Amino acid sequence: MHTTPSFIISGTSSGSGKTTVALGLMAAFRQKGLSVAPFKCGPDFIDPGLHRLVTGKVSRNLDLWMTGEAFTRATFAMNGRAADIAIIEGVMGMFDGGLSSSGSLAATLGLPGILVLDVRSMAESAAAIVKGFETILPEAAPRGVILNRVASDRHLQLVTDAIRAHCQAEVLGYLPRSLEFNIPSRHLGLLTGDEAPIGPEAIGLLAEAVAIHIDLDRIMCLAREVSPADSTVLQAAAEPLCRIGIARDRAFCFYYEDNFDLLRAAGAELVFFSPLTDGRLPENLDGIYLGGGYPELYARQLSDNDTMRAALREWIENDRPVYAECGGFMYLTEGIVDHEGDFHRMVGAFPVRARMQEKRASLGYREVQTEAASCFGLAGTVLRGHEFHYSTIDAMPAHIVRTYAVNNGTREGYSYRKTLGGYMHLHFGFSPAAVREFINFCRG
Repeated sequence: MHTTPSFIISGTSSGSGKTTVALGLMAAFRQKGLSVAPFKCGPDFIDPGLHRLVTGKVSRNLDLWMTGEAFTRATFAMNGRAADIAIIEGVMGMFDGGLSSSGSLAATLGLPGILVLDVRSMAESAAAIVKGFETILPEAAPRGVILNRVASDRHLQLVTDAIRAHCQAEVLGYLPRSLEFNIPSRHLGLLTGDEAPIGPEAIGLLAEAVAIHIDLDRIMCLAREVSPADSTVLQAAAEPLCRIGIARDRAFCFYYEDNFDLLRAAGAELVFFSPLTDGRLPENLDGIYLGGGYPELYARQLSDNDTMRAALREWIENDRPVYAECGGFMYLTEGIVDHEGDFHRMVGAFPVRARMQEKRASLGYREVQTEAASCFGLAGTVLRGHEFHYSTIDAMPAHIVRTYAVNNGTREGYSYRKTLGGYMHLHFGFSPAAVREFINFCRG
């Protein structure tokens, strides 16, 4: 059985530099002529886009809680099997997130781990931090350490000597404090890969810095120690059963690639369109999927596209199926009130306004159980995903049906005719049967 060399990059905390290191390693191995399969631990849309920008490959999310162990294993094996090396970027600190943490993922998949440690305000004390990370979950103890923001040769020597004296993990290299590499950000995090926030020159310079200061050959040796994994190939149905329109452009770009694969495997032909620039819906559709993204940044352009808004409203009023989440849901409200207080008219299916605010409105994993039949099947269907948004909506009128009982005590998943919308981003990997129900619902 062929096993792709693989490893996971974890951090001591958010902001430790793991995204920079992960992107640098992806770029450096690609610069060496290797095919790199990128992955992201946890529910994230931004980092996978940056991975794709650097590697030229679609990055998949690996989340044990949100999709379950079997699906996580299959996704990792299937999408890494044709690559020369697989690189997984962790989430937050190594043990943050319980079952969905980088440490849990490393232990479950048998991945050698590399810990990114920011040493800008310490020297010998770095060894105590590494030692602690080695003891919390021994089966996932980091095999190597990459030091970030090293100030000088003397600083490097002090930290390296201390780690060698007290820890099992080996120092694999470092990035200097003088390295100038920044990824522009906004209220939901970093800019998306579709916006190309990192140019080819910056990626090349980062790859060169990594190649100079980090031992890539030793990392490859560690990566070959990954546990073997069986692969189940997910293939599209031989004959498409229906056509699903997917809104995908700069305003609507938050999708799990695995959701597309599951839809295709269940018999959907996916047709992509842009609510920003297209004047009409694609022809012969059976259903529509409006994902999340940044509609608030393009609210004026979305509002000005009268023909698309009218086409969607007519589709909804004619009892045609729509599933919309987060940004897609905002697009279906009466309109968006932006950060400046300006109102931008949207589709108007739901009689509320979405209002942007400076403070984050919601963040976290969500499990829902449907309280009524929906596009995902009978009442009692369990779905998993997450929320992350800065907007709130007005009080939804009582006549709009709430479909979801959410595990945080709220009721959401707003239904109008054959449209289901809400803030939750679903990952279909936890409930593949719900995908088949969605296909059947769209077929009528």
